[in-house]
Amino acid sequence: MAELKLVNIDKIYDNGFEAVHKFNLDIKNNEFIIFVGPSGCGKSTTLRMIAGLEEITKGELYIDGKLVNNLSPNERGIAMVFQSYALYPTMTVYDNLAFGLRLKGFDEDEIEERVNEVSKILGLEKYLQRKPKNLSGGQRQRVALGRSLIRHTKVFLMDEPLSNLDAIQRVNMRSEIIKIHRRVGATTIYVTHDQVEAMTMADRIVVMKDGYIQQVGTPKELYFKPYNLFVAGFIGDPPMNFFNGKIDGENFVTEDGYVFKLSGYDKEHLSRIAEHEHVVMGFRPEDCSTEFLSVPAIKENMIVEINEMLGDTLNIYGDIGCNKMVVRTNPFTKFELDKEFHFEVAYEHLHFFDKDTTNRIY
Repeated sequence: MAELKLVNIDKIYDNGFEAVHKFNLDIKNNEFIIFVGPSGCGKSTTLRMIAGLEEITKGELYIDGKLVNNLSPNERGIAMVFQSYALYPTMTVYDNLAFGLRLKGFDEDEIEERVNEVSKILGLEKYLQRKPKNLSGGQRQRVALGRSLIRHTKVFLMDEPLSNLDAIQRVNMRSEIIKIHRRVGATTIYVTHDQVEAMTMADRIVVMKDGYIQQVGTPKELYFKPYNLFVAGFIGDPPMNFFNGKIDGENFVTEDGYVFKLSGYDKEHLSRIAEHEHVVMGFRPEDCSTEFLSVPAIKENMIVEINEMLGDTLNIYGDIGCNKMVVRTNPFTKFELDKEFHFEVAYEHLHFFDKDTTNRIY
């Protein structure tokens, strides 16, 4: 389909606000890339610059090696699916799918062939004579996808396409979009603020904050080796537990004086971490074991404050020293409010960051 290359892309508005800073990314043919980050991080702005709906202030955008900065959206070979379905309410599903092709002058035989092809891919054959008001939210989203697929474009751009659906529909449509992507094989760039969508759908994820790329990697890379504190805290639900402090001998000592014993931790790595004056230690709630581990681990007790029963999992919130933290465990784990709760975290699951630069140490 298509390869994209974004080189030092900036977006600066007339009022001087810089929404995107030095965005560099190579996107492979047939890759499913997701831009993720909090509201206002620049992900949708970047998508709109790729589409040609926003002017690129600085930098170059290449599609299959061709500079496209000055090309119109129609000339870029791109189809875009927006948050709103934007279907014509007085038209049937068939006519909604056919509308764009009719504007381009396709004959009716070609239109019918393409509509039938796309409706089969999307499971819309039974609904071609219905109007949007008679469709569910998921079915309307399929029609919106179909209007992009029917154009046989090289690149699909999707801007929060599932945000108007309920939780069950979002899960179903995530699977549908991945199936469609694999079947069609188009290069796809997808924007969301939902990390679950990003982690379950993407080949690679671009994490953004304040207009800057924080990390680009596979879901596993982001989860197990976050580059900095922002990525570590953004990826994962509940977020990673963080403790500010420093290395003192074979201990990690928090700012309030609580001591995590690290005897047995790799001395070379510990020495490297100790070179940093201000350190943040982190571990994920799901890496906390409520059983005694046979591997080197921190062994701690926290005072239970509240809990969240989620059916298949249980989140236990509490205090360790003056620090708040959470343990994620199975729903049958026994605990008492305001009492000590024992947990252990294997050393291999500990993350260390420089507090000043926020970058990963180890």
